[in-house]
Amino acid sequence: MGFHTFVICAYGQSPYLEACIRSLKAQTAETEIICATSTPSPWLDAILERYGIPLYIRGGKSNIQDDWNFAVEKADGQFVTIAHQDDLYNRHYVEELCRVYRQWPDMTVFMSDGILIKYGKLYWGGAVEAVKKVLRLPWRVRGLCHLTAVKRSGLILGNPVMCPSCSYRKAQLALPLFSGNYDFVLDWECMRKLAGQPGRFICVEKPLLYYRVHDGATTKACIRDHRREQEERQMFEKMWPGKLAAGLMMLYRLAYKNYQ
Repeated sequence: MGFHTFVICAYGQSPYLEACIRSLKAQTAETEIICATSTPSPWLDAILERYGIPLYIRGGKSNIQDDWNFAVEKADGQFVTIAHQDDLYNRHYVEELCRVYRQWPDMTVFMSDGILIKYGKLYWGGAVEAVKKVLRLPWRVRGLCHLTAVKRSGLILGNPVMCPSCSYRKAQLALPLFSGNYDFVLDWECMRKLAGQPGRFICVEKPLLYYRVHDGATTKACIRDHRREQEERQMFEKMWPGKLAAGLMMLYRLAYKNYQ
């Protein structure tokens, strides 16, 4: 078993896939790169062959939860990062993961800050991003972020985690990672469950991820058909009484402007 695996979750024919692959190939530390898909095509085969990346095909209807769990299953690394095909990774991502792991070998989830790419332009900062940084503060207190209460404290006012920035310690976590039949908040629910398991959540507030928003993104689709709002309301209701959950949801809805 190697130390780290990037699993690219490929769907359809993303025009950004090759850029994602190049960012993974440019890593300054050793990593395995594989691809998993439920929508195979000659187009995808040709790109992966060009870069020497093995492909794993999941049969059945495409479903984000099943696709992500399949991707984790196929990874051989001790740590697994689900690379979203539209995003880019800083070349020091795996190097930083290794550095933190050497200091805190009980780490089960690694995550970082990121920079938004919207319609080809970089957006760094803003009110929403500032709030997310504040919510992630408990996971920067390295001596306490193994405690269940501390891990959960970063999740009760919203989801500040940039999902593609996460690397999960597969061998130390209960599988499958993702459950609940969600389309949008499956990473939030995953972190909520993992907070109750042994291990340390560590956030590095460095922009190791460049995450892309565009008209074809799943996030925008979930906003348009109100799936995001419905699922986020369910998450707040799991952690707060009804009126408080409704109030938090009203505030949280302001974050949607990032995707408009």
